[in-house]
Parts: sequence; C-alpha cells; structure tokens
Amino acid sequence: MNTSKHSGQGLTLILGGARSGKSRLAEEHALASDMHLYYIATATAGDGEMAERIHHHRARRGPEWRTVEAPLHLATTLRDLARDDRCLLVDCLTLWLSNCLHHDCWPRERDDLLKTVAELPGQILLVSNEVGSGIVPLGELSRRFADESGWLHQQLAQVATRVTLVVAGLPLELKDLTYPKHSLRSQGRPSEV
Repeated sequence: MNTSKHSGQGLTLILGGARSGKSRLAEEHALASDMHLYYIATATAGDGEMAERIHHHRARRGPEWRTVEAPLHLATTLRDLARDDRCLLVDCLTLWLSNCLHHDCWPRERDDLLKTVAELPGQILLVSNEVGSGIVPLGELSRRFADESGWLHQQLAQVATRVTLVVAGLPLELKDLTYPKHSLRSQGRPSEV
C-alpha cells in the first residue's frame, strides 16, 4: 500500500449514481488496505428516508470501523485524522457540498479541502455522486449544485492517484497511476494492443 505523503499518492476518488455500488466498493478498498479504518460520514438524518440510508450503511460496516461525523468541516477532520497507518473513507462529497451550500460556507470549505487533500498521509477514499450525466436542472440552486459538484470532481481527479466510476455495481477505472502500464496514454505513447 502506498502511503506516500505528497501529490495525492494515497487519494482515490470513487464516483457513481445513487445505489450504484460506489460505497460498497470504497469499503472493499479500505478493508484491503490493512490499515486502521475511519469512516467519515457527511450525511445528517434530516428525514426518515435518510435515517434509513445511514442505518443501512452502518449495518454493512463491521466493528473495525471508527465513524466520525463531518457534515461541514471536512478538511479539518481529514487533517486531524490522517496518519500513515490509517485509511479514511469519506462518504459522500455531494452530501457535504449540499450541507456547505445550505450553511453558506462552500467556497471556503471547498478551497480548504482542495488545498489539503493531496498532502495527507495514509490512504484517502472519497466517495461522491456523479450528478452531471443527466439533464440541466431547472432551479438556480440545483444548477449551482450540479456545477459545483462537477468542478469539484474535476479538481479532485487531477490530484487523485485513482479515479473510478461505478455503474450497476461494476467499477470502471478512469485513472490509475499505481500501475505504470495503465498510464501509457497519459504519457502520449500508443498502447500495444
């Protein structure tokens, strides 16, 4: 396991739609890391349906997980918890974005995360909903949410070592710099297929 402390070496971004299997995949990656496991939950149980989703996620995780709630100050939480021997799983960035927009602290919190995340020690797994594949939302706030989400994903993908899109429970590796043979196209060389 690469636990290098620079340039997002331990940073994985996992994207997917609702119920795509992205959280389960992130949990599998975390368990395979053989590190101390931290689940950083950004959701708040504002209604019964969300409370049920939170319960479902908690029930799936075993006792080896330590859960920390961070609905707003995600970068601060990551800085406080990140260590070489820890795997931090954040689920999910789009709920965190929604919380920050609601509390009018998005630009500050986004900038703090982007400044922090690539420099953290250990393994960091970021789970987020891919919301940009559908139609343009009608409302101003909905459009802002979709735009901010897309821009955040692009910026995180630039510094991440791995980026995975999950569809119907199947992972599609969009970027994987952990294996040199997978980065031939990014180096401008033709593949040997």
